[in-house]
Amino acid sequence: MQEVPKGKLREGYTTGACATAATSAALTALITGEPQTESTIFLPVKRFATFQTESCEVTGNMATASIIKDAGDDPDATHGALIISSVSWSEEPGIILDGGVGVGRVTKEGLPVPVGEAAINPVPRKMIRKTAEGILSEFGIEKGIKIVISVPAGEEIAKKTLNGRLGIIGGISILGTRGIVVPFSTAAYKASIIQAISVARASGCEHLVITTGGRSEKCAIKQFPELPEEAFVEMGDFVGFTLKQCKKQGMKRVSMVGMMGKFSKVAMGTMMVHSKSAPVNFEFLAEVAGSAGADAVLIEEIKQANTASQVGDMMAARGYTSFFEQLSRNCCLAALKEVDGGIMVDTSLYTMKGEFLGKAEVMDGIG
Repeated sequence: MQEVPKGKLREGYTTGACATAATSAALTALITGEPQTESTIFLPVKRFATFQTESCEVTGNMATASIIKDAGDDPDATHGALIISSVSWSEEPGIILDGGVGVGRVTKEGLPVPVGEAAINPVPRKMIRKTAEGILSEFGIEKGIKIVISVPAGEEIAKKTLNGRLGIIGGISILGTRGIVVPFSTAAYKASIIQAISVARASGCEHLVITTGGRSEKCAIKQFPELPEEAFVEMGDFVGFTLKQCKKQGMKRVSMVGMMGKFSKVAMGTMMVHSKSAPVNFEFLAEVAGSAGADAVLIEEIKQANTASQVGDMMAARGYTSFFEQLSRNCCLAALKEVDGGIMVDTSLYTMKGEFLGKAEVMDGIG
């Protein structure tokens, strides 16, 4: 049995949370004329967090606040980066949100942000807007504002990320769906998977649903409402490890629920699906599309695609449901090969927005 590492790893905050906190401080300073030393915001994980500002100043029609990103015990490429928000009054009503220096711009389709816009992802956008609306409402202000998020070292930091390959040019992306960064320690994460499966087993579960993250887990809970909470296990990138633990601990059925990005890798037999260690193979996706009936033009488009999610959108838009069924079946077969059979495996694919794409079920290579 793997030993659980001693001592709790310290959580950090996402760039989205830092940008929101900096915006809150800057807007409050703009309205009150008083520089803010700290900023408290409500995170998507349903709790408050207080940030210390690195700087905050008001100059005429604009206020600027900055926060240093702390990624906790999981230092990523943006750990220690200065995240700045500049807020100014606008002639136009409402809230205009944009990226400045060091925040990338989207140049390719297939990302959650439209081409031409600043690479500020949907959840951070919502957080920044909601926080700004709350402050304006609190002070009874109906004037429009413009918010510009910048990261002075963003262009340099972006070289350590996959942004360039994804068509995000000129800097980093402002990310985060939860507001917090949960430390990614391999040993700790694997130990937590073992523990979660043990808890499920102890509560009498023989059917486990394994997902790659919070979003896919939400889809899984909707798909399997009859299962208890313990039956759902987040495996992160550790697909092979989790499958082997499921078999080892006596699970009879395993349902894998995920999205195109990571499951297009599982379909090829890749059992560690971290973006850096396993890029998406568009040739493989084009091959599956061909066997599902896609024409030569579409196959070429798939080979040139930017993300697996984009490929999924292309195929779904044209009604190729057999493409998703084939991918799901490949995932099942790869899973059974990994554990040397003996369990029932089914796979379900969803879009980033939680729309169902297709599924397949295989028992010991027959299905």
